[in-house]
Amino acid sequence: MRELREVYFVDGVRSAFGRAGPKGVFWRTRADDMAVKLVRELLRRNDSLPPERIDDVVFAATAQVGDQGLTLGRDVALLAGLPRTVPGFAVDRMCAGALTAITTGAGEIAMGAADVILAGGVEHMGRHPMLEDVEYNPRFVAERLIDPSAATMGQTAENLHDRFPQLTKDDADAYAVRSHHRLAEAWQNGVMRETVVPMSVFTEDGWREADRDEFLRPETSLDAIRDLSTPFRPGGRVTAGNSAGLTDGASPSRSRASSLS
Repeated sequence: MRELREVYFVDGVRSAFGRAGPKGVFWRTRADDMAVKLVRELLRRNDSLPPERIDDVVFAATAQVGDQGLTLGRDVALLAGLPRTVPGFAVDRMCAGALTAITTGAGEIAMGAADVILAGGVEHMGRHPMLEDVEYNPRFVAERLIDPSAATMGQTAENLHDRFPQLTKDDADAYAVRSHHRLAEAWQNGVMRETVVPMSVFTEDGWREADRDEFLRPETSLDAIRDLSTPFRPGGRVTAGNSAGLTDGASPSRSRASSLS
């Protein structure tokens, strides 16, 4: 029986998260270019590791079309300047894609197939909204293989509220407000500056630096979001105030085997 090796998460960075759509800071920036700039920074921060020591590059995207299509891991690796000998591949597990990319890479290390992995994800929801250019097989609904509500994240969230009634709308609202406040505090005390990589991007107003999350609302309060509409179900519990924002961004990380010094 093969003995699994321990896997160490070495370092990780991310871009600022921009608002999806024409008003977002990344509207004119390619998805793969976002990822490339972050990979280059990750390599710079870990310059004791020769790039040729990287055994695989795993990158995730939900909509694998356009500028986040091709084989994204290989695409990003080549554009970031990694040697041609470094392979790469793409995964898609919808919202859990980047997490799956990391656990997939960790599995390669644990099984001894690799020593060093670079993994992460990118989403340009402004350019490639979820479900765009997707054609569902009509059998899914006609043969009741899935409930139609399972195809929409907002309705899925409402279903989860049904399944776990102890997670009330008030709880979701309070969690959302607390998240905004905690993230604002992390920006203020410098924690996020250690993780978020500023990058120059071209916008309708010319070149600017994308260095801060656009969706952050530190002034948010329970009173401000309590009475927002519930677009996915009349009298529902999911609102724009307690849901994840539609954003553009990327985040790679590096992992290695425990046996490496």
